[in-house]
Amino acid sequence: MTGLCFSEPPRSRQGESIRAPLVKEAASSQRFDHFHSINNSLAHTLASLPVSSYALPPMAKYRVLVSDPISEIGVAALEAHPDIEVDFIPDLGSKNADKIPAMIGDYDAWIVRSQTKPNAELIAKGTKLRAIGRAGVGVDNIDRQAATDHGVIVMNTPTGNTISTAEHAFTLMLATARNIGPAHAEVLKGNFVAARKAYQGIELNGKRLAVLGMGRIGSEFAKRAQSFNMHVVAYDPFLTQARADQLKVELATTPEAALSGVDVVTLHVPLTDETKHILNEKTLAVMNKGALVINCARGGLIDEPALKAAIESGHIAGCGLDVFEDEPPSADHPLFSLSKHITFTPHLGASTNEAQENVGIQVAEQIRDFLTTGEIRNAINMPSLDAAALAEVGPYLDLAASLGKLLAKLGPENPDSLRVSYHGPLGQKDTALVSRTALTALLEASRPDGQVNIVNVPAIAAQMGLDLIESTINAATEYHELVVAELRKGDTRFRVAGTIIGKSPRIVEIDRLYVDTNIKGHFLIVKNDDRPGIVGALGTLLGNSNQNIANLSLARNKSGGNALSVIEVDEPLSEDLMTSIRTIPGVLSATGATL
Repeated sequence: MTGLCFSEPPRSRQGESIRAPLVKEAASSQRFDHFHSINNSLAHTLASLPVSSYALPPMAKYRVLVSDPISEIGVAALEAHPDIEVDFIPDLGSKNADKIPAMIGDYDAWIVRSQTKPNAELIAKGTKLRAIGRAGVGVDNIDRQAATDHGVIVMNTPTGNTISTAEHAFTLMLATARNIGPAHAEVLKGNFVAARKAYQGIELNGKRLAVLGMGRIGSEFAKRAQSFNMHVVAYDPFLTQARADQLKVELATTPEAALSGVDVVTLHVPLTDETKHILNEKTLAVMNKGALVINCARGGLIDEPALKAAIESGHIAGCGLDVFEDEPPSADHPLFSLSKHITFTPHLGASTNEAQENVGIQVAEQIRDFLTTGEIRNAINMPSLDAAALAEVGPYLDLAASLGKLLAKLGPENPDSLRVSYHGPLGQKDTALVSRTALTALLEASRPDGQVNIVNVPAIAAQMGLDLIESTINAATEYHELVVAELRKGDTRFRVAGTIIGKSPRIVEIDRLYVDTNIKGHFLIVKNDDRPGIVGALGTLLGNSNQNIANLSLARNKSGGNALSVIEVDEPLSEDLMTSIRTIPGVLSATGATL
């Protein structure tokens, strides 16, 4: 087969498990993973020979280093396997990290939390290293590119703290509504009677709740809110109407629509350029007077000065925050001076005994199964390809990723399906990995870092009600091979396409207008009326903002119809500049994209 080579056919299940290589060989100064499939006839031949004819060396033990604290049950699960030797040194990453470079070369796998920082230097020294397991969701402390370059699988445990985080966010909502924190402090000061009069609460029954981000945690929060008889409206750019109906939530098409007229908002989205300060002066203003703000996701999603101003004005009643834009926040943080409907916690979302134990057990089991059976679960980085597969489809992987990112920027929100079509000889090859790469890039735009990868993306898409459809098109095009990625929502369709010209992957179509541009870089994509002067106005604005134009591609459907400008620039464009561009007469839409 082309694409990934497995020791047995891929198995679809929750979390998407696949079979991976059990052999890792060294070549020159680099390490490569060779994914071997044993031919059945060869296996039968070996089985028929006398043992002395093909005697194998005894299986070597695998060594695992655990350099941060994890559940002892997890450590025991590793130690219980006869082929695994464990060195559990829970303070190594926090207190003796300088000893790791001399040690790491002896280990086949490495389990960490956030204290240990597996950087490029350490990964390079881990000459036997085959896997790094992160007990938790975030993998910012691991150099994933270095791991991928060295053929080291990086795994995390994205589901282990789902319930704990959802419960904590829900607790923040309850505590904030009823002034639990301030009232508790006053009771301890001896002000029982005064506190009883001062801290009148807010009842949640019948209130309208906005959930921004309907992944695992947002969905669990919504379930609990419904049990409190709250009406839930959800915004998630990749949540389909069918899935929203299953969850019994009202689906909003924009954050502003979700926030309009709500009494509580809870945030469960990643921090990206698009979601930074998703709660700001403008969006807070559309919420009901006396509304509450809850954030147990990421600092930076809220414009904190704007939130304080809204609370002081009386428009917003208060907030419950577990995360802050700058952590740890200073003692004189502006929000800390507020007195009612305020609850603050020090990033405790995942801090329960159960969550910590769950992620420790999960990562230990994942590492054990990978070492002893080759099974990969919750991998973050792309699995290695063998040379034959890379020659077949490798050049199209970067192209597919860029097409997926572009659809996330330009395509319809809440789509029903992603169709990836292949024209020309490419359609006769195993393109499953190309399609998964496009889907992964599309969904990464709405999911926290590390939650979506080519291993688990089919399961995540299915949870969201998003279908992935592959097709081969025999119709001729002007290109030898062409990849078309199309988002569909009802009768609405939006497509982008790309090809490889020589050795250069190119984007050649956006919404059925023909362009020619790079697949990586910073872009300004403008749709406008086809009239004189717009390109000149764009150039003037960019020049006045000291933005250099690296490449320009223009297209139109007909004279006087709609036109498209794709402008590659050297740096991302500021929001102020984007606002100015959108005010140019004749501009229908303007989007900044980094691919």
